[in-house]
Amino acid sequence: MKTRLKKTLQVGVLASVIIVVSIFTACNQDKNTQDHESMNMEKGQTNSAIVHEGMIDLMAIDKNKDGMVYQDMMDWNVISDEPGKCPLCKMTLTEVSIEKAKENLVKNNFKVKES
Repeated sequence: MKTRLKKTLQVGVLASVIIVVSIFTACNQDKNTQDHESMNMEKGQTNSAIVHEGMIDLMAIDKNKDGMVYQDMMDWNVISDEPGKCPLCKMTLTEVSIEKAKENLVKNNFKVKES
């Protein structure tokens, strides 16, 4: 009886260790190094109107002038004035203030036009 209990505990501990290591590995991935090539993107998606390059003008993106935009939390240069999904990674865009969008862009080495 003790041998069976000991064996069951060993299997349980091993399974727990595997789960913890798997979770740690998944959570520890660097979002900035995601490979968009492996995300089944269709050709031409990077030319979307909400994927911004060069100097990013947040005031021009905020067409309704409410001080809020929708930004992808993985592809910081994907910004829209309307809710939607990122054409690069398919993540749902998150509503943020113009100030927060600017902070995210600057922190991730994008150029932002001063208002």
